[in-house]
Amino acid sequence: MTTDNLQLNPMVTETPLYITSAGALEEAAKKMSLAPLVAVDLEADSMYHFEEKVCLLQMATEKSCFIIDPLALPDLSCLEPVFSSTAIVKIFHGADYDVRSLHRDFGFCIENLFDTELACRFLGYPRSSLEAVLKKHFNATLDKKYQKKDWSIRPLPEEMIAYAADDVRYLADLYRILTAALIEKDRLKCAMETCKDLCRVRSGENTESDRPLFMNIKGAGRLDPRSLAVLENMALFRQNAAKKKDRPPYKVISNTALLEIAQKKPDNTSRLYRSGILSKKQCQMYGESIVKAISDALEIPEEALPVYEKTKKRPSSPATVRRIDALKKWRTRKADQLEIDPAMLINNTAIQKIAVEAPQNIPELQSIGVLRRWQLETFGEQWIDAVKKAG
Repeated sequence: MTTDNLQLNPMVTETPLYITSAGALEEAAKKMSLAPLVAVDLEADSMYHFEEKVCLLQMATEKSCFIIDPLALPDLSCLEPVFSSTAIVKIFHGADYDVRSLHRDFGFCIENLFDTELACRFLGYPRSSLEAVLKKHFNATLDKKYQKKDWSIRPLPEEMIAYAADDVRYLADLYRILTAALIEKDRLKCAMETCKDLCRVRSGENTESDRPLFMNIKGAGRLDPRSLAVLENMALFRQNAAKKKDRPPYKVISNTALLEIAQKKPDNTSRLYRSGILSKKQCQMYGESIVKAISDALEIPEEALPVYEKTKKRPSSPATVRRIDALKKWRTRKADQLEIDPAMLINNTAIQKIAVEAPQNIPELQSIGVLRRWQLETFGEQWIDAVKKAG
């Protein structure tokens, strides 16, 4: 679908208002509370600091764009009624990260969310990035040169503020285009139910505070217990150093370097220098601490060494394998037929659970607990049929 048959109001032609005072924020919140649509985006600093935080919040009505500076405004609570309102549509593009961040930093709970990236996938767009979608519908080009900049720097250059505004400038018009297309294909209900679930995602879900740090390092599973002990000590040292420096851990020492140190175990600073694993500067800054971390790990008794706990998957029965294959083939055929992202129909986790449980009717399918209502209503009988035929 193009924009030709829709009445579009190119969004936010006014100069973005950069908000650093409580009074200006209150005025912006009042304006947004009266708007039917509010576009939202944010910029954070995860590439530059130990604990990431939201550094900029972009919000736009159809007439005005507000660039809100949380670093200058410790209290954003006046925005809470906007986010929690069921009457105002909050438009995001790729909402998952933003929803988690807004709840983590400000406690905002979002209602009536519409994710334009998710909508694009329901419509079968081959590319759903904001750059690709804006190019498709508005022939607009986003300059992404500031995407990886440090958004915690102050004062923010005017060009970075303008860049931030571009991420919300078109979202209201894009919302209208995508909504019309979803209605035309009878997929609006599906998209909105999925968007509703997005409102409930939270930062830090499914994390274990007592989990060894080496479990977060790719390649650790190939190490022996003694090397794992070295790796754990090194990861702990890196985390403490990163926290003191307020830098992301990977910018202190890379995961690749940690793994190599764990394997070679240089037990004095001379060997660490000669290993070439770290730069001269890193060796000068951290050499003695790294050698101590290694030495401490080498002294751990054998019986106390850590073990990499691998998730044990029960081997699938031949019948389960047949059902998985049948459901995936169904998904491929249906996605091609409907011109939709296959993952929007059913994901691999749900396929696995259905194949294992082998439901014989809709109540049994529903009891598995991983499917949305629209999926059950639209495709439930087809999945049950596929399971029965696969045996």
